[in-house]
Amino acid sequence: MADYKPNEMMTIAAARALRNADVCFVGIGMPSAASNVARLTHAPGITLIYESGTIATKPDVLPLSIGDGELCSTALTTVSVPEMFRYWLQGGRVTVGFLGGAQIDRFANLNTTVVGPYDKPKVRLPGGGGAPEIASACGEIFIIMAQSKRSFAAKIDFVTSMGHGEGGDHRARLGLKTKGPTKLVTDLCVFEPDPQTKEMTVTSIHPGISREEINDNTGWTVRYAAHVVETKPPTADELTVLRELHARTKRAHGAVA
Repeated sequence: MADYKPNEMMTIAAARALRNADVCFVGIGMPSAASNVARLTHAPGITLIYESGTIATKPDVLPLSIGDGELCSTALTTVSVPEMFRYWLQGGRVTVGFLGGAQIDRFANLNTTVVGPYDKPKVRLPGGGGAPEIASACGEIFIIMAQSKRSFAAKIDFVTSMGHGEGGDHRARLGLKTKGPTKLVTDLCVFEPDPQTKEMTVTSIHPGISREEINDNTGWTVRYAAHVVETKPPTADELTVLRELHARTKRAHGAVA
């Protein structure tokens, strides 16, 4: 078995969830790494879209932000931000949104706004950007986050991007016709929503990780599927692609990468 780090397992497990035919709205950071690993391995035909309006971009290095010139120079075309959101996103043309966050709850609601009270927060986070619209309008949502009790909270401080709300049919009651979060990939395991309650439930555990570790790093009582599998470890090819991508990015951007 190849040696790999927990973050590499997480990124590769998330990349595998993407399909060749997907049109994917990509968040910066770990979602971008996973999406581009998918493009460079099993899903060469995937269409990657970033919030700045770049369509079918094929970056050689990971972008520092949605405004990174690497995205525009390698895109099939670039459209205005209003067109991106109104025609592409709200028009139902994006199959998957790939997001991260600072906090998440058991129904996959995400917080990227504040930690602590909104009027006097302990930490003010970057904010929602386009994530709330992505979470509501993409066909489904994949989320990638490192797992800890701090980030996997029983109650998040602010709902920036709605997941499954209060659970059950909450999305449908609000008029949302999309699936919402269908996969949450962490450095410990993979969660998927329960078909009825929509509570995020562990369906796959990464090699060498115990249920105790998962429980200890989650702020709510974790539910496990009736049949939980072990995540397939990264292959040598997958690791090579991911590491070379990060190495190119570091050479291009230096300490800020």
